[in-house]
Amino acid sequence: MNRKILSTVLTLAAFACQPKQEVQTLEASVAAAKFSVAGKEVTIVTTAQDTDLRLAETAKASFAEAEQPKETEWSIFVNPEKTFQKMLGIGGAITDASAETFAKLSPEKQEELLEAYYNEESGIGYSLSRTNIHSCDFSSGSYTYVEEGDKELKTFDIKHDREFKIPMIKRAIEAAGGELMLYATPWSPPAFMKGKEHMLQGGKLLPEYRDAWATYYTKFIKAYEAEGMPIWGISIQNEPMATQTWESCIYSAEDERDFLRDHLGPIMEKEGLGDKNIVVWDHNRDLIVNRANTIFGDPEAAKYAWGIGFHWYETWTGADPNFGNLRMVNENFPTKNLLFTEGCNERFDAAKYQYWPNAERYGRSMINDFNQGTVGWTDWNILLDETGGPNHVGNFCFAPIHADTGTGELIYTPTYYYIGHFSKYIKPEASRVSTASSRSQLLSTSFLNEDGTLATVVMNPLDEAITYKMYIGMDAAEITIPARAMQTLITK
Repeated sequence: MNRKILSTVLTLAAFACQPKQEVQTLEASVAAAKFSVAGKEVTIVTTAQDTDLRLAETAKASFAEAEQPKETEWSIFVNPEKTFQKMLGIGGAITDASAETFAKLSPEKQEELLEAYYNEESGIGYSLSRTNIHSCDFSSGSYTYVEEGDKELKTFDIKHDREFKIPMIKRAIEAAGGELMLYATPWSPPAFMKGKEHMLQGGKLLPEYRDAWATYYTKFIKAYEAEGMPIWGISIQNEPMATQTWESCIYSAEDERDFLRDHLGPIMEKEGLGDKNIVVWDHNRDLIVNRANTIFGDPEAAKYAWGIGFHWYETWTGADPNFGNLRMVNENFPTKNLLFTEGCNERFDAAKYQYWPNAERYGRSMINDFNQGTVGWTDWNILLDETGGPNHVGNFCFAPIHADTGTGELIYTPTYYYIGHFSKYIKPEASRVSTASSRSQLLSTSFLNEDGTLATVVMNPLDEAITYKMYIGMDAAEITIPARAMQTLITK
């Protein structure tokens, strides 16, 4: 038999025998192996501090045969033949606060906001969204979907959400082209399920209410889907190790494992919702390894969990972001997924709308999170007002876009554009490919889209411009990135 034919037969045979996940990886590797820079050029899109550049096409670059890079040079090395996780999506949360603020805008400004976030051409192409199951801190007040004490949930009704939140979510879905991956999170069970007078300041779910609380999730999903909003999945509890001044509830790792294994998982299946995705943890990177070990280490609990969610607020202790813990979870439990479920810049101050480090926090986190295996990234509120709210406990924060409800204007912060360098050019199902920088100050990640375009995101946090070369195989393109800037390099 001809050697080339024999090689092809053996490759196809091996492909057919692979488990599903390995087949998907092999598919991506085969596609990536076909990537060549021959006949391609790089389109450079830039956002930079102290300039007017905002997601602006600033230059094009060509590839040429390259010499061995020197240690004195800045370099980025992209290897499309080495592929990793597939992109689930990038987006932000539609909370009560976002929806209430949205309702105060003129029809023209509402359309502008929706286009800015969800249009793939004129906007930044959000494909993912999160929402709250009854109230959270970014609500105008505490509320639930049942009357106090209703353990049987006979009074369950989402009428509260029909005033602001549901109309906005529906319009977001429409603006996104009819599909928007939506998942939901509770901040606390109803107060009576914790034996408290209110949902605030922690507490724990009482054992006798575990089945009722698990059923509450299923009623929420069915109610939202009856309104025409498909629910991709749920996370079990927002920040389960934090006693907050707002709605909160504490679950130890063992508590969450047992609730998932013995109550939520089985009840979801019983109610015909076994195909919905369940995300555990939904808190900071610091304790994520402990939570993963406990829940994913139990086969009966793990079978119900799609993956693990995380936030970025572990820096409140004075520590740096703990990206390495993500890699450990990914290595220890490769069949489970990592999902960034929330992040925002705290302590709102209108004088800092254009504060560049706020955007750089996003860029640094997104690049590192993706490089550690994260499959999706969800910002917090997509819209807040001129106070950083509304928020019923004074926990005011930044959003990528704010509305001044007095003037009716929208205020775009640098964060909006930094997120856009990812969400606009890296599409769902894109495969991350190997990317490395010769110097730690120059941050980068790359994804290969299904249409064959390669999107490489580069961030320069320094106060000086950098000229660097992007290497793909034996070829390189020379590019300059301004000081304090983000670039997306589109190779096609």
